[in-house]
Amino acid sequence: MTALGALFLREIRLAVRVGGGAMMGVVFFLAVVTVIPFGVGPDMALLGRIGPAVLWLGALLATLLGLDRLFQADQEDGSLDLIHLAGPPLELVVAVKVAAHWVATGLPLVVAAPVLGIFVNLPFAGVGAVTLTLLVGTPALTFLGAIGAALTVALRRGGLLLSILILPLTIPVLVFGVAAANAAILGAGPFLPPFLILAALTLFAVVVGAVASAWALRFALE
Repeated sequence: MTALGALFLREIRLAVRVGGGAMMGVVFFLAVVTVIPFGVGPDMALLGRIGPAVLWLGALLATLLGLDRLFQADQEDGSLDLIHLAGPPLELVVAVKVAAHWVATGLPLVVAAPVLGIFVNLPFAGVGAVTLTLLVGTPALTFLGAIGAALTVALRRGGLLLSILILPLTIPVLVFGVAAANAAILGAGPFLPPFLILAALTLFAVVVGAVASAWALRFALE
């Protein structure tokens, strides 16, 4: 097994083991999605119209949960220095760590989305569209969040600062994710253009997130 493959498996094990991070995100996602219908009231048609936005906002907030520990734990115990000196480019190391974090915390949100779609009165086609957009879009949220995690790696309780830094960057992902889902549900426009833009945003976020996070970590390690 290569060093990057071993790192990927290590990150998956740590994310699942330490504090139950994966389940915590799903429970938070469930809490957000189930509370909002109580505020909207008994208007099921309105709830169905805003359902994609509710699911996307819940996924965004759940993704931010725990991102502050993405690099901080390794920085505190010194393993970040060892990983940096091990040989593979830091950009690849960051990409592997963030990908593993998404598999452990973001993918469970995508799996939970069809069930939570029932709570917001989404039709069957709408559930599929929202799930597909979350599958394509949530990696972008994680990679963008990694930039904030790297910038705040040396700060204790940097979670709030991370959210303030990253939330504006996630707006395009949120806009095109909800637009693609609404196009499939309401038929207000074609589904493919906003979906392809969402996929392009994810590819862009993967590259920019890995490079910018690696730069911030090098600065923090000096």
